[in-house]
Amino acid sequence: MSAAPEPERSSLRLLLDRVGVSFFPLAFVARLPYAMMVIGVLTLVVSARGSVELGGINSAMAGIGCACVGPLIGAAADRYGQRPTLLITGAVNSVLLALFAWVAYSDLPNAVMFAGAFLIGASAPQPSPMSRSRVVTIISNDLPVQRQPKLLSAMLAYESAVDEIIFVFGPVIVGLLATTLGAWAPVVGAAILTFIFISLFALHRTSVPAKSRAERAATLAPASELARPALIVTVLGIVGVGFFFGSMLTSLTAFMQDRGDAEGAGVIYGVMGVGSAILALCVALLPPSFSLRARWIAFAALIVIGGVVLQTAHDLPGMVVALAIMGCGIGPTLVNLYSFGAQRSPEGRSATVMTMLGSGIMVGQSGAAALTGTVATNSGTSASLALPLIAAGAVLLLGVVNWWLTPSGRGAKRA
Repeated sequence: MSAAPEPERSSLRLLLDRVGVSFFPLAFVARLPYAMMVIGVLTLVVSARGSVELGGINSAMAGIGCACVGPLIGAAADRYGQRPTLLITGAVNSVLLALFAWVAYSDLPNAVMFAGAFLIGASAPQPSPMSRSRVVTIISNDLPVQRQPKLLSAMLAYESAVDEIIFVFGPVIVGLLATTLGAWAPVVGAAILTFIFISLFALHRTSVPAKSRAERAATLAPASELARPALIVTVLGIVGVGFFFGSMLTSLTAFMQDRGDAEGAGVIYGVMGVGSAILALCVALLPPSFSLRARWIAFAALIVIGGVVLQTAHDLPGMVVALAIMGCGIGPTLVNLYSFGAQRSPEGRSATVMTMLGSGIMVGQSGAAALTGTVATNSGTSASLALPLIAAGAVLLLGVVNWWLTPSGRGAKRA
């Protein structure tokens, strides 16, 4: 008698048959411009205008634009379909990125750059939340109910690991392009990648189609449900993670600059990314009894411990140890937050919620880059290294709030 196939393998095969072999590599590359945007703008402005402060302000403007318009892009995808939404935003964003590279080196006033940076953030296509929305929708609609929780957790873990890799190594790519070709290269490269790969991602067969007016009326939850406290706490948690990313990279750059090797910051930063990606992928192996609300607190506490070690890092080995500890907490925390986002999405608002979460990372990252750069300049590297610890403490505090907002048993619904 032949053994029955493993449910997980059968579920994964069903998902791959549904999305196709090209989906995951395409979604991976389509994320790169988004991760390059903030650091690329910062690098370009600092080089072209000679001001770190000005570069930080432009990065913050990109984050503000993303925060203001990003959720509306997700809402448009829920209402009109991902395909037209991504095609339009991708085309607009690629043009704006290319123009910004010209504006930075021109004699136009700084205000024009601020407006351009804002529009770049506002038009960012955000393929990461769109990819999550597609995967969540396909699993929820096309797979047997009993197989959905574990596969959903595994896919959200994969998506979070990919985001972790992109947000860690995106700055490395920016640094390599800027060093070899010039400060304009990362922004122009992001424009080219956006135009090509966002268009391909938009045209992929998994693109969620637009709904008719009747379908929207039957399946679209009121926008007021997006303001539920449990969902707001989840979004704030993501903002905290973004703030951690931005403050850690910027303070690490200052740390390495003090040692005469600012260009090496990206490589050292990768230490955190490797452990984070591995632990994020391993989240699917955790037992259901280890609930999501408990995981948020446990892994955020691990980031805090790494942040405390960071304050004692006076040499490179100490910094590597601190980054490794924090990496073990940040990846699983991202998985948990996106899992909560999937659970708490109002009906028909999946892309909106995932875009809110994606925008939250960008807002936190860009705001932290500007603030940390100012602190490092005015108060020194040691002061700037305190900001990642503060961000980690905020994520932990929000995890405690989330514990009280999450009824017992729901956190283990999707392990």
